[in-house]
Amino acid sequence: MVNEGDRLDDSTTSYGLQPPRQPGPSGPSGTPGARPSSSPSHGPSHEPAYEPSYEPTEIAPSPSGAPGGDPGTGRVIGGRYRLMARLGHGGMGTVWRAHDEVVDRDVAVKEPRLPGHLSARERETMYTRMRREARTAARIDHPSVVTIHDVVVEDEQPWIVMELVQGRSLADVLGEGTIDVREAARIGLAVAGALDAAHEKGVLHRDVKPDNVLLGRYDRVVLTDFGIAKVQGEQGLTETGAFVGSPEFVAPERVLGQRPGPESDLWSLGVVLYAAVEGVSPFRRSNSPATLQAVLSAEPQRPARALSGSGAFGMLLTRLLSKEPALRPDAAEVRQTLADVARPPQQSPRPVPGPGGGSALVRLLRGFGGKLRTSRGWQFGTGGAVVAIGAALALFFVHTADQAPEGYATKNEDKRVRASLVVPQDYERSVDNDEVTYTDPGDVISLKLVRNKDAKENALAEANAKKEFYEGGARDDSYNYHMKDVKARVAEAEQQGKEAAEISTTYLPYDAEDGDPKKFRHELVYVNENGVGWDLSVDMPAKGGSRKDGEAVFREAKQSLKINDL
Repeated sequence: MVNEGDRLDDSTTSYGLQPPRQPGPSGPSGTPGARPSSSPSHGPSHEPAYEPSYEPTEIAPSPSGAPGGDPGTGRVIGGRYRLMARLGHGGMGTVWRAHDEVVDRDVAVKEPRLPGHLSARERETMYTRMRREARTAARIDHPSVVTIHDVVVEDEQPWIVMELVQGRSLADVLGEGTIDVREAARIGLAVAGALDAAHEKGVLHRDVKPDNVLLGRYDRVVLTDFGIAKVQGEQGLTETGAFVGSPEFVAPERVLGQRPGPESDLWSLGVVLYAAVEGVSPFRRSNSPATLQAVLSAEPQRPARALSGSGAFGMLLTRLLSKEPALRPDAAEVRQTLADVARPPQQSPRPVPGPGGGSALVRLLRGFGGKLRTSRGWQFGTGGAVVAIGAALALFFVHTADQAPEGYATKNEDKRVRASLVVPQDYERSVDNDEVTYTDPGDVISLKLVRNKDAKENALAEANAKKEFYEGGARDDSYNYHMKDVKARVAEAEQQGKEAAEISTTYLPYDAEDGDPKKFRHELVYVNENGVGWDLSVDMPAKGGSRKDGEAVFREAKQSLKINDL
């Protein structure tokens, strides 16, 4: 996605959530069917509440089961399910509380709800999707997946009969305030278990969001609404070009049209948990295009509440929101970390020395380092253990000018480029006029910071000019190289609270031979009001473990960069 200068709305939007509530003796869900009293307000009274831009399918208790409240109340479906009250509605149906008169129990029934303008073929496609939703959920055996009881065909339409979850959706709870880290970990652990069970059956949920997480009695957590789930081996039901899912919870690879995997659902879980604890949806903007742009290019703010509650939980959130799917933790690591964080303090085991011991944070760092140990970057000497641990720590630490994470060092380059930043300790420094370069010992990754006294009028203009230069072959008398096979993308960014731009460029170096691997450059561009520009770039291999190391170095340098002539 290329931005040629028309600014997208990049303002973050808050759920308007209050600080964490203290759960009562009955737990966070309270009495089934009753709303807990609202917490005292901790912010301005005019702050808007969270209002979803989509119509969620939610199953919540109704205050009254008496007939007569909604058209259709009292109707009997399939000769046994009497509709009692409407509970909620979504893009594909209305959910009713019903009574199964054969076995004398209350159930939830999902009625097809389709727009009247659809053709017969389109209606049949939607009905097929609903039947598939029932089959999908029914084949997943997990206590945190809603149980499907029956599918009834009434007037040639499929009605899905499922268990009635007594409780509220997570979105309803978040409408009253944020939740604390331990409660978020407990909820996340259940959802992660449900996703893991679904993935084992070849099912991707594709719509994990607070509205589809139900909080029931006895601390039960249920993931529902598999209506847009993708099942391996089944024909797709989405029309060509149609977007499926809620934009702010959709993983970057899905926005780009790439084949999703289990990592895409884990990304969505990370967004849900971030919003639940921080009170801010990390990528939501005022419209869908701006939201999708943020998903692709914006870095979420440091999860301060999560980190203050648990370093392991905060780090997990940041890793789950990595743009690259391969950098996200796998299901086993996610569940283990959430289980550790959710455990009450009195049940927490003492740290045990040795390979299996340590806290959740230590175990998380060890697991991340273990993944990188077999990477190309490790094998070819791009920092070894220092870079591996530094890359993990770089995902969530906030730095000052005199403090850097383990494995990194703060470099004051005020005399050369009027700025400071942090770089890996073992990188070698070289300088030229108004520029400084740091290169890893294996000469695989290089970082460069340049000060340009003759930049364009603003960061976007400067970035787009660079993009055109690269795509034209980067030929210039002042350059001793050029690029070929270039693909570049410009996106808006921020530097110290001011407008900046980022460039992502895949290319072949000038001296590359047939079959040589491509390289990737991640670049931050800033121009001040006096027309002086700064360009921070990291060049790395386009694929493999060294790409992960290079992205970590760029992220760390970008977050720590302090320009003195801002």
